[in-house]
Amino acid sequence: MSNQQTKLNTKPGGHWFIIAAALLWGTTGTAQAFAPVGFDPNVIGALRLLIGGAALLLIAIKRKELGKFSDWKLLPVILAAAFTASYQICFFAAVAKTGVAIGTIVGIGSAPIAGGILGFFFRRERLGIRWLTATILAVTGCSLLSFSGGDIAVDPLGILLALGAGLSYAAYTLMIKGLLEKHSPNAIMAVVVMLGALILSPALLSVDMDWLLQPRAIGVILHLGIATMALSYWFFARGLQSVQVANAVTLSLAEPMTAAMLGILVLGEQLNTQAFSGICLIFAGLVVLVIKRRNKNYKVSE
Repeated sequence: MSNQQTKLNTKPGGHWFIIAAALLWGTTGTAQAFAPVGFDPNVIGALRLLIGGAALLLIAIKRKELGKFSDWKLLPVILAAAFTASYQICFFAAVAKTGVAIGTIVGIGSAPIAGGILGFFFRRERLGIRWLTATILAVTGCSLLSFSGGDIAVDPLGILLALGAGLSYAAYTLMIKGLLEKHSPNAIMAVVVMLGALILSPALLSVDMDWLLQPRAIGVILHLGIATMALSYWFFARGLQSVQVANAVTLSLAEPMTAAMLGILVLGEQLNTQAFSGICLIFAGLVVLVIKRRNKNYKVSE
């Protein structure tokens, strides 16, 4: 067994970092619900990356973790930033084209499958029965959650955009995993997120920004930038150090589960049987990946 596989199995705490990141990502929708009337989701997405990237950059500079420019391989960094930006663009465009239900299930649901395929071909990660079981449970649960509202509209372009979002997220995870072999999580996320923000910066031009002057809008933007971007991506990168790409993307499905729970508890949305079943299935999928067999870990450590 390779040293990389041993490392992945001897640091089970990484799963909890990935879940913590997904829990924070799950607050995004609830936070936007508190934004003032007239807000622009494209502007929110760009500012989220900009504020989060700036916070991560300050941390990396203070800790002197950026290193020399020559130490960085430009292609993986540029690709990671591009996939970060393309996920934002594809996902929101898919939801606008084909509705929340189809856009969410195709976008988020396709990411674990894409992550497993990319991890297998580019990093030789083994896709065991536990990953397959967890992915089936979580994706099925995500499907039930997405369709529980009954708002279904199929648009071919919207489906392609949603698939693009899922592939972008998986590819971004793959790029970050490779960069972690030579750089610290703080430095990687600072550089990647800031470049992603620059790619999306044109969204801040020629749009109405008056709604940003309201205190509530400032609070929402700060939460999205600091909590759902800087802190969550710090968690994600830490976890990705010891979790393979396929498992990390599947664990990220804790995001829609969190969003559904917050919608019920904070926004007063109704929990029907289908939504409850979806939450339970996603939770079961997470448990399958997080709870490891003691004898397997013991054999690996030998």
